[in-house]
Amino acid sequence: MNHPLNIVVLGHGMVGHKFLERLALENAPHLHVTVLCEEPRPAYDRVHLSEFFSGKSADDLSLVAPGFFDKGNVVLKLNARAVSIDRAAKTVTASTGEVLIYDKLVFATGSTPFVPPLPGKERDGCFVYRTIEDLEAMLAWGAKSRTGVVIGGGLLGLECAKALRDLKLDTHVVEFAPRLMAVQVDEGGARVLRRKIEELGVTVHTQKNTLAILDGEAATHRMQFADGSHLEADMIVFSAGIRPRDELARACGLEVGPRGGIAIDDSCVTSDPDIYAIGECALWGGLVFGLVAPGYEMARIAARHVLQEEEGEAGEASFKGADMSTKLKLMGVDVASLGDPHGNAPGSRSYQFMDERKQIYKKIVVSDCGKYLLGGVMVGDASEYGTLLQMMLNKIELPASPEFLILPQADGQQKIGLGVDALPESAQICSCNDVSKGALCAAVADGATTIGALKSCTKAGTACGGCVPLVTQIMKAEMQKQGLAVNNHVCEHFAYSRQELHHLVRVGKIRSFGALLGAHGQGLGCDVCKPVAANILASCWNDFVLSPVHASLQDSNDYFLGNIQKDGTYSVVPRMPGGEVTADGLIAVGMVAKKYGLYTKITGGQRVDLFGARVDQLPAIWEELIAAGFESGHAYGKSLRTVKSCVGSTWCRYGVADSVGFAIQLENRYKGLRTPHKIKFGVSGCTRECAEAQGKDIGLIATEKGWNLYVCGNGGMKPRHAELLASDLDEATLVRYVDRFLMFYVRTADRLQRTSVWRDNLEGGLDYLKSVVVADRLGIAHELEADMQHVVDTYACEWKAAVTDPAVRQRFRHFVNSEKNDENVVFVEERGQIRPATLDERRGTVIPILAVEA
Repeated sequence: MNHPLNIVVLGHGMVGHKFLERLALENAPHLHVTVLCEEPRPAYDRVHLSEFFSGKSADDLSLVAPGFFDKGNVVLKLNARAVSIDRAAKTVTASTGEVLIYDKLVFATGSTPFVPPLPGKERDGCFVYRTIEDLEAMLAWGAKSRTGVVIGGGLLGLECAKALRDLKLDTHVVEFAPRLMAVQVDEGGARVLRRKIEELGVTVHTQKNTLAILDGEAATHRMQFADGSHLEADMIVFSAGIRPRDELARACGLEVGPRGGIAIDDSCVTSDPDIYAIGECALWGGLVFGLVAPGYEMARIAARHVLQEEEGEAGEASFKGADMSTKLKLMGVDVASLGDPHGNAPGSRSYQFMDERKQIYKKIVVSDCGKYLLGGVMVGDASEYGTLLQMMLNKIELPASPEFLILPQADGQQKIGLGVDALPESAQICSCNDVSKGALCAAVADGATTIGALKSCTKAGTACGGCVPLVTQIMKAEMQKQGLAVNNHVCEHFAYSRQELHHLVRVGKIRSFGALLGAHGQGLGCDVCKPVAANILASCWNDFVLSPVHASLQDSNDYFLGNIQKDGTYSVVPRMPGGEVTADGLIAVGMVAKKYGLYTKITGGQRVDLFGARVDQLPAIWEELIAAGFESGHAYGKSLRTVKSCVGSTWCRYGVADSVGFAIQLENRYKGLRTPHKIKFGVSGCTRECAEAQGKDIGLIATEKGWNLYVCGNGGMKPRHAELLASDLDEATLVRYVDRFLMFYVRTADRLQRTSVWRDNLEGGLDYLKSVVVADRLGIAHELEADMQHVVDTYACEWKAAVTDPAVRQRFRHFVNSEKNDENVVFVEERGQIRPATLDERRGTVIPILAVEA
């Protein structure tokens, strides 16, 4: 070329910056690019904008890599916007007065929030939710507000509601439609979503048409609704959709849509062949795409077309629309929508699953022939999203019973899934950055063998992050195919996985971290490997965790043998095996709680938790509990927490076995066992399942013929149904199987890996686990049982050891150089008990903390 190709880009948001990145990838030095950005900072991540309220800074959200604009051929002008375009002269006049000449012009102006034409919409305290400046203004106003309202119950509206909750405001969502997220979620999903969001403290108002915003009586504003009702608030945020920023395009005579948007063809070219439009300002096929992934695809195509046209090549890349499937977490609630969630395709059929107790809703829409997935909705649990999305996008035939794709596992059935090997090379894994499976595999072959390296060279997972689990699976599968070792190193100090470290400790009879580091590690260790080593040493040898050689390895909970709470106090949880406790035991717990002024609560694990204990009080509290016959409940450790039971045949007319007695036997056997993560048992005396055994790491259900043994279930953020390992067992056989299962888990699981995740990562799955535990395929059953018996035989209550050792007791104080108490620990009274004081309450009347002699 004889002269540089001058490209002017209007806007530097996420899509505008993606266009610049795509140009940079082509390494075309003949380009000269000028970018007009009307904001005071470069492009930042609007997808995660709400994280600004939870502590992230503008720099944290920045999308611009260090040195990106240092090359000289890309110039970014901040606080500068285009005010006019002369297409004949091919110039752009900026708000700074500068006139820029272009060969190619790219509109990346994005969109503006839609604000309904309401009287009062311009009042102080009314905001839109779009830029960091908007958020800074909301922060300032929120500091003097008590109530906040979001107008709009779509994706952005619910994200904004989370922001108001982060500001500690009484939060309301007002939606004109009959349900939340009406575009993405059907009636059933919206019902569950509303219930979950309201449980989080947000009040939802649907079918509300706001007529005006007036002066409030008890708050700054009053929203007057068409049905005659009203709502008062100090702060109002509009998040009722977007409108394309197309005013400059209209002014210079470009074709725009009847309802807005700059019309483009498949190459993202407008009605002027030298002008492009990408992102939310563009209109393709009568549609404006409000997600980042289609905008990124437009940026890729526009960049490629500019270069191909300049080089005289025929443009091959073309925009063919976009899949609007999305998965996100709204206020902590998993929500996913894919394809045609409403079943609008002729002849389509749907399968639905709802668990009202756990508040989970799932639906899939299939073709009239039943072979292909057309769409779906998931609320409360979106774990199948990745599998379903790939099935839909790649037209993979459904199994004969597609409903099992969304039904929970039961009775040992393995979940129907889709292995990464089944995906074609062309499968799009990262829709935000258009990264295929083939591209990921090629990157792994070129040496990208960590997630960080894979993200860096392919950009997969760097936008919304929803594809990272699948990217990880593909990376590891490809590494194994190529004969590469999958790096599961604990940390930089040990070139071993947790499983390998456990083997080294057990076989080498290593009894201390120093010996382990000297023999198999390097450096001094860190906060990752020290607790891992402490856990392994405890599970192998069962030595006292606070002995001088082990104490410094423990995390904060294990170091003080208690769970630290939000205000710096600790919980006290005495063990109550099987949930059984005598009247004298209850009285003793009550007397301790009363004496030390502790908050008491019955837990889901069938025991009593005591909260609000200062660290210096812990030894005295436990001394009294031990004297009353209690032991440590290990609520602080990665160990057995509880064995939950129903009353069984002793009292219940439906019970067929003594579930309480067996639960006590099991809890006393496995108490103190240190495991990679916490474990919980459940024992039900009949198939009515009152102990919820099938939601536990180990669950037992009595039958007329014995006991059914279930494994690898859990509740929590991602509930998982346990699977049937063996049935109709006598008690002795069952205990042997549990011994083997637990010690095999201890030997082979990764750091902080629950039994459910461990089972999912076992090659061969449940069948392999059965072959090891039941059939003794590896010939190690005797070893596993002997290892467990060693733990049982060497058990000692950690708190009993602590209170009888003066050196250990000495560590239980707030300050190493003072006997004073922590003055920041302040309580107030609520419902007849204490709770931590809020910041505002600290300025008022508080309950004095009871001082107890050590």
